[in-house]
Parts: sequence; C-alpha cells; structure tokens
Amino acid sequence: MKKFLNRIDHILNESLLGFSATHDEIVSYNPEPRFIFRKEGATKGKVSLISGGGSGHEPLHAGFVGKGMLDAACPGEVFTSPTPDQMEEAAKKVDGDAGILFIVKNYSGDVMNFEIAAEMLEQTNQTILINDDVAVEDSSFTTGRRGVAGTLVVEKVVGAAAEAGLDLNACQLLGTNVNAQTRTMGVALSSCTVPAVGKPTLEIEENEMEMGVGIHGEPGRKRVALAVADNIAQEMTEAILEELKITHGTDVLLFINGFGGTPLMELYLMYNSVAKILANQGITVLRSLVGNYVTSLEMSGCSITVTVLDEEILKYWDAPVLTSALRWKY
Repeated sequence: MKKFLNRIDHILNESLLGFSATHDEIVSYNPEPRFIFRKEGATKGKVSLISGGGSGHEPLHAGFVGKGMLDAACPGEVFTSPTPDQMEEAAKKVDGDAGILFIVKNYSGDVMNFEIAAEMLEQTNQTILINDDVAVEDSSFTTGRRGVAGTLVVEKVVGAAAEAGLDLNACQLLGTNVNAQTRTMGVALSSCTVPAVGKPTLEIEENEMEMGVGIHGEPGRKRVALAVADNIAQEMTEAILEELKITHGTDVLLFINGFGGTPLMELYLMYNSVAKILANQGITVLRSLVGNYVTSLEMSGCSITVTVLDEEILKYWDAPVLTSALRWKY
C-alpha cells in the first residue's frame, strides 16, 4: 500500500486541517467533535442543511459546504459513519431558527446515527433519505438501496431551495422528490484500499470489472469480463432507464461521476457514450456534470446518474452555488 500519510489514525484530521486552510474563505473546521461548517456560521431564518458520512468519498460532503448547498458536513473515519454528537454540535453551530434538514445516504450506520442525533436535537428537524443506487436492493451495508452519487444532486437542489427561503417542509418534500427522480449505477475496474486495512477491498482481475459496485467497494450485481466503453454504458444506462421509466421527450440531468482513480479523459468518453444512448431514445440532456465528486478513495471506475428534470428542479440546479467543489454564477 502506497499512500501519503503520517499516521493512519491522524489521516482524517490532517486532511481536514488542510482542506479548511485551503478554503478558509468558505468554510471553518471544528475538530472536536469533528465537522466542517460555513465560515459565516448560522444564516438567520434559513433552513440549515447538514449531511455527512464516512470519509474517503471526497469532495463529498465537506466539499459541498457553502452558499447554495450545505451548512455543515460531519465526516466519519474512512468508510465509517459519523457519530450523533457530531451532528448535534453541527446543528447547534449552524441553526438559523428555521429547522434542521439532514440529508442521509442509506447505509445502516449513517441512518442509525442520524436518527439518534435527530432525537437528541431540541431544534425542529427532518430527514431526506438518499437511495438512488439501482444495482442492489440490500447489502451488508444497507437495508434497501444504497445512497450514492445522486446525493450530490439532492444536496445542490435542496441547498438552493433553502437559500431561496423555502421552509423546512417544502425543502424536505423537494429533496424526497429529487431522490425519487434520480437513479445511479456504478462500475469498478479496480478496487480501493482502506488505509487502516492496507489491502484492496475487492480482488478484480485485469480482465474483469465489478458491475454495480458500491462507493465503499462493496460488491455489485456481478463480476463480468471487461468490455468496451459503449457496451458498459449501454448496460448501466438501461438499468437506470428501466427504474426511472422515462420515455421519448423527457429532459434529464446527466452526471458522470469518477471514483477517484479514473482520468477525466475516460469520464468524458463515458459521457459521450451515455449521451448517445439517451439521444437515440429521444431523451434530452439539458444539464451535465462530469468529474470526481463522490469518490471511493483511489478506485478506478465511474457511476452514471440520471435525474429527471422539471421546472423546479432545473431552477434550483441552475441557482448560484459557492463551495470548494461546486461553484457557478457567483
């Protein structure tokens, strides 16, 4: 295992110190309990959005803290849920007296700890559960479908809505709708290596790929022979469209997400493959995003996310955002 580190048990704190120093015009870092929050703290009268999860998926979630997205992010250790006291203290720090909205990926540890935090809070709060992965219904990490790259779409859209002044109930309903209109499928060409473990999570041969892999390196639908990009894209896109049940004339957001170890050249190639498939079915890609946003350490591979767009979702997707990882129109 070759990684830049000093001590394995210090890697997260040292990374967050570097992250917060790099982006100190946008965020601040509270080291104990650990969370990243908007530099200005609470925004009076605005619903406060808090998300989090295990580290190793950067820039998710800390990279999405800022104007137009999250108010705070609670990072756990690598691929490990944050603790309820992190969420509780983060909520206190960014509470604008309009309620707390948790955005939670559907993993057992995350769900349990965010539920505990919600019960601990004095503030009114609600939760959006993200389960956009079409690959598997259950795994050792989840009960039901996993929350993966679609989390970014929900955080962006709901973050903009909260910035625009929508109340807690409206933000929660919007986020639930975005999640329902969003589906994702991933594929891994190689495994990732968790620093504390020191060896690859999956053993994927040079001529193989893991179809439907999760963002922690969990097994997907099947291990199959490596194929050309167009064929990979076809299988993944068909699985997504089957779930969304969209037809000719539908407008969508297409998001090609890298897992950390795939060059942008290849991610754009995959975008081209998927866009052609959608165009052939009369589906219009109105908005696009390509890059490493919801990663799995150094895993090689990508995920495809499709979100059905309506006027409201499109409006809030286009709204200004200023975070370390996403920024436009400011």
